[in-house]
Amino acid sequence: MEPLIHGIILAFGLILPLGVQNVFVFNQGATHKKFTNALPAVVTAGLCDTLLIYLAVAGVSIIVFSFEWLKILLFLVGFIFLTYMGWVMWKNTPEVSANQEKSQFSARRQVTFAASVSLLNPHAIMDTIGVIGTSSLAYTGYEKWIFTMACIVVSWIWFFSLAISGRKIGQIDKNGTFLKRMNQVSAIIIWVMAIYMGYHLYSFLN
Repeated sequence: MEPLIHGIILAFGLILPLGVQNVFVFNQGATHKKFTNALPAVVTAGLCDTLLIYLAVAGVSIIVFSFEWLKILLFLVGFIFLTYMGWVMWKNTPEVSANQEKSQFSARRQVTFAASVSLLNPHAIMDTIGVIGTSSLAYTGYEKWIFTMACIVVSWIWFFSLAISGRKIGQIDKNGTFLKRMNQVSAIIIWVMAIYMGYHLYSFLN
């Protein structure tokens, strides 16, 4: 149960802030009259996140488990990164601006753009490898894959939810107040995860 809850909370904490990837999926849901027309962006973002999460959990674990000092270093970096990331989220004021491009992307453009902001985004890579990958080190075997699947499922649910609710939120939240509050809640969740990672770091050192 612990890896499942940990994976869900961590994934939600990381994915809630409206970064470039999420804003794109959100806007595609808002600009297309039919939900199915925004599916290329949703599916591409989901597949890219699935790939990054899988590589982070599988690849980082193999390397880290071979070196105790590297495991401790990664937990330390993860703790610092989460703490800083929470602060950035708390201070950030997202905007769903009327000045953003409102043209409807074709399926090909959606796939291309969603893949680029997912796989070529250093922030997204740091989220998965630096946070989810290192967090998975607390688990082995069956529990590790429960944690991994929890992160992946949350990612897919969130992208679908963004596309479905994009138009409604965009119409109601004209000045970005709701999005700002959402980022602040996410920051608190991230800080809780930083404390959790710090606890594991303390355990390794004692």
